[in-house]
Amino acid sequence: MKRGRFIAVVGPSGVGKDTLMRAMAAARPGLRRARRVITRPPDPLGEGHEAVSEAEFEARLKDGGFALHWRAHGLRYGVPVGIKMDLVQGRDLLVNLSRTVLAQAQALFQPFLVLHLTVDPDILAARLAERGRESARDIAERLDGADLTLPEGVGPVVTIDTAAPPERLARAALKALYAVRV
Repeated sequence: MKRGRFIAVVGPSGVGKDTLMRAMAAARPGLRRARRVITRPPDPLGEGHEAVSEAEFEARLKDGGFALHWRAHGLRYGVPVGIKMDLVQGRDLLVNLSRTVLAQAQALFQPFLVLHLTVDPDILAARLAERGRESARDIAERLDGADLTLPEGVGPVVTIDTAAPPERLARAALKALYAVRV
């Protein structure tokens, strides 16, 4: 059986990663989204992460419960180790990652692709303000980090501007990703 593709989805907070991932999974049966574990309260309008306490996260980490994990914006994020079974069974996975763990993810998972999402800073600022999760100061900090480049040597990389409607973006992203041979 052919291994599933690990599709790392990266981009600044507010770029539309979760919206696009939902649209892509809806448009392509069999494409799944990995559910992250985060030390943040549940958000009914958010990505549908598993909310855990700091202590629970640490316990899972010590038990080897995460394939990948990182800290960002005062929170801890983990990708459950169970994704390995999905990939072995040939399922392609969309995994919302931090750019800081891309090289590690590529070393662990093959075939590997990066879906790099971008958008105009004004649109990004409006989206962050709309969701109401961050203060004005937090938004400014997130905008400062929005144009960081990807680590050297990761890829292949497909870059998509998310200014268009999600359904159209999903079709474009799927077409571009599945044209790449890995």
